[in-house]
Amino acid sequence: MGGAVVDDGPPGVKAPDGGWGWAVLAGCFVITGFSYAFPKAVSVFFKELIREFDVGYSDTAWISSILLAMLYGTGPLCSVLVNRFGCRPVMMVGGLFASLGMILASFATSIIHIYLCAGVITGLGLALNFQPSLIMLNRYFSLKRPLANGLAAAGSPVALCCLSPLGQVLQYHYGWRGGFLILGGMLLNCCACGALMRPLISKKAEELEESAPPAATEETPKKKLLDFSVFKDRGFLIYTTAASIMVLGLFVPPVFVVSYAKNLQYEDTKSALLLTILGFVDMFARPLSGLIAGMKCVRPRCVYLFAFAILFNGCTDLIGSQATDYSGLVVFCIFFGMSYGMVGALQFEVLMAIVGTEKFSSAIGLVLLMEAIAVLLGPPGAGQSRLLDATHQYMYVFLLAGCEVTLSAVVISMGNFFCIRKKQEEPDVNVEMAATASEMERLNHGDEGQEADKGEMPRGKENGTVDAVAPGEVMMIKEMGEEGGDENKML
Repeated sequence: MGGAVVDDGPPGVKAPDGGWGWAVLAGCFVITGFSYAFPKAVSVFFKELIREFDVGYSDTAWISSILLAMLYGTGPLCSVLVNRFGCRPVMMVGGLFASLGMILASFATSIIHIYLCAGVITGLGLALNFQPSLIMLNRYFSLKRPLANGLAAAGSPVALCCLSPLGQVLQYHYGWRGGFLILGGMLLNCCACGALMRPLISKKAEELEESAPPAATEETPKKKLLDFSVFKDRGFLIYTTAASIMVLGLFVPPVFVVSYAKNLQYEDTKSALLLTILGFVDMFARPLSGLIAGMKCVRPRCVYLFAFAILFNGCTDLIGSQATDYSGLVVFCIFFGMSYGMVGALQFEVLMAIVGTEKFSSAIGLVLLMEAIAVLLGPPGAGQSRLLDATHQYMYVFLLAGCEVTLSAVVISMGNFFCIRKKQEEPDVNVEMAATASEMERLNHGDEGQEADKGEMPRGKENGTVDAVAPGEVMMIKEMGEEGGDENKML
C-alpha cells in the first residue's frame, strides 16, 4: 500500500472502520487489559507484602494507587509525546518501562522500593501504552467506534480473570518476588502491541506533498503539543468534573473485595475467585454496552446511558457493603461487574463524542491528569484504607466508595440536562446578534457598506454562521450550526 504516513490524525483522513483497524483493536485490547487489571491483580500479593515488610493495609494499597496515579497523572506527558513522536515509538518505549519496573520490584528490600519500581516505573510504562492505544483506536474507527471501544475495554476483565488466579499460582510456587519477575516478562508483550499501531495512510496527502513546492511544505503549521482549548467546551468541563469524583470510589471494590472475603475467614483461593467472577461478568458487559451505545436511538444520548451506568455502580457499592457472607459477595461481584463494565465501555466513547477526533489526544491527557489527583485520594488517601485500619470494617469502605460514585452520576446527568440543554436553546438568538454585529461592522467600513447595499448577504450566512462575532459567539454558532448534527456534539 502506498501513501503518506499520517500519524497526527488530520481531518482529511477518513477512519477505515475496519481493515488494519482490527489489528489495532487487538493491540488496544491487550494494552487495556494490562493497564487496568495490573493494579487490581497486584492486590493478591498484598498479604505477603504485609508479612514481608511489616506494614499495614494502607501502605500496601498505595502500590495500586500509585500505579493508577501514574496511569492517569502522566496523561499530558503522553499527549505531548504522542503529538511529537507518534503513537508507535511511544508505546514501544512504554513497554520496556512497564517490564523493567516489575523486574526491578522483584529485588526490592523495602516497600518504598516497590512504590518506585512497581508503582512509578511500571505505571509510567503502562501509561505510555494505554493512552496512545486509545488515540489510535479513535483514528481507525468512527461509525463502529462504540463497538470498538466496548471490545477494547473488554481486555480489562479478560486480563483480570487471567492475572488474578495466575498471581495466586505464582505466589504459591515462586513467592511474590518470582511472581513479580514473571509478570515483568509478560509486560514485554506491550512492545508487540505497540508495533501494531501503524499510522493511517492518506494517498491524497501523498499527492499533495509531491505536487506542492518545497516552500509550501515548510510553511505547514505545526500541531499543538497540548491543546488547552478543550477547557472552553462546557460538556468537557462537566465530564471532567464528574469523572474526577467518580474515580474516588470506582476502583475501591476491585482492590478490596479479595481482602474483604479473607477477612470473613475464607481461604485465599476462594477469595481470589471473586475477582474472576467480577471479571467474567465484566467481560460480557463491555461489548454489550458498546453495541447498545452504537444504536441510532441511543448514540445521541449516550451521556445519559453513561450517567445511568455510574449510578448503577454506586448503588451496587452501597448495597454490597451489607454483605456478610461469601454468597453475598458473589452477588455483589456479579452486579458490580455489570455496572463496572458499562462504565468502562462508555467513559472514553463519551469523551470522544464530546471533543472529536482532532482534540482527543490532548483532551484525554488533560482528563487523566485531573483524575490522577482523585486517584491519589482514592484507596489510601481519601480515608478508605485508613478507615479500614481504624475500624476493621469493610462496610464503611464500600459505603464511602458508593457515595462518591453516586455523586458523580448526579453531577454529569444534571450538568448535561441543565447546562447543555440551555446551551442548545441559545443559537437562534446568537445568530441574530451575530448578524447585527456583522451589519454594524460593515456600515463602519465604506467598501463593505456598498456591498451590503447591493443586497449581498453577510459572509457565512448561508450555513447559519457569521464571521464577525465575538469569540464566545463564534463557538456557540459553530457548535450548533456546523456540528449540531454531528455525533461529536451529541450532548
